[in-house]
Amino acid sequence: MHTATLAKVAVARGVQAKAARPGLQLHRVLLVVLFVIPLVATALGISYYLSPAAERVRSDLHPWLKPSGVIGQSFGIAGLLLFLFMWLYPLRKAFGARRALGSVGAWMRFHTAVGLTLPLLIAVHAGWRFRGLIGLGYLAMLIVSLSGIVGRYLYTRIPRSRSGLELSREEIAGKRRSLVTDIAASLDLDPASVERELTVAARPAAGGGAWATLKRLVSNDFARWRSIRRLRARWSAPRGGGPRIDRSVLDRAVSLARDEIRLSQQLELLDATQRVFRYWHVAHRPVSVTALFAVLVHVAVAIAMGQTWLR
Repeated sequence: MHTATLAKVAVARGVQAKAARPGLQLHRVLLVVLFVIPLVATALGISYYLSPAAERVRSDLHPWLKPSGVIGQSFGIAGLLLFLFMWLYPLRKAFGARRALGSVGAWMRFHTAVGLTLPLLIAVHAGWRFRGLIGLGYLAMLIVSLSGIVGRYLYTRIPRSRSGLELSREEIAGKRRSLVTDIAASLDLDPASVERELTVAARPAAGGGAWATLKRLVSNDFARWRSIRRLRARWSAPRGGGPRIDRSVLDRAVSLARDEIRLSQQLELLDATQRVFRYWHVAHRPVSVTALFAVLVHVAVAIAMGQTWLR
């Protein structure tokens, strides 16, 4: 009876954890929307975008799709607002753990979603033609977006709380013990045996700098995937001639095991990952500032020359 109670508690924790992260789903919706809208606009105006500049001015779509046109400039204004929104994330981090402002993790997810899709919005605004200052700004923005993928990958490889703050080594150890206990309760197994099954073969610490650390992180991802497949096959097999374990219980246990193995791997490379993440910040910020400067100059020039339908 005690084991059954523990299993129910473990499942309840999983439900509460999912309910506590609505921003995770919302940021995915935003990511899809910001990808789909410019792609649809590009598909509808593909004949215009593939035409030479001299032929575009004679197209019926030109008043709509040119950078200063209704659709073109709408994308530009939306892109500018989203670009400025991205700069609120560093300000949010500066305020620390203030719940009234939302969690740092949620801000990071929205920051990443906008950063990945912004080049598409700006490409539609520019009519998929990049010359002069806008070309420089777009190149800087594209570099920021691509580097953001690397930054997001490193960010998620540093253990954090739900608020987005980094966990200490003691907090990580406590979280791992809790996961092992929940898995043991769900599967009616001894916690010590579960801990042994979750142990991934130890490897020497990463050396050789940032590139070696990145390769090790990717290697750990594949090793975790293989370990999870092995554990699922082992735990799903009937024990002692009894019935197979319930599918929902198995899925829950496997999910917990994935989290525990991930924490173990992250703890092993914590110092190296944090070091690479600091290097990434040093490289990411100046390019971001360059993109911001180019965008603001472009907007100022466009307004000064009267290239706006809002005037």
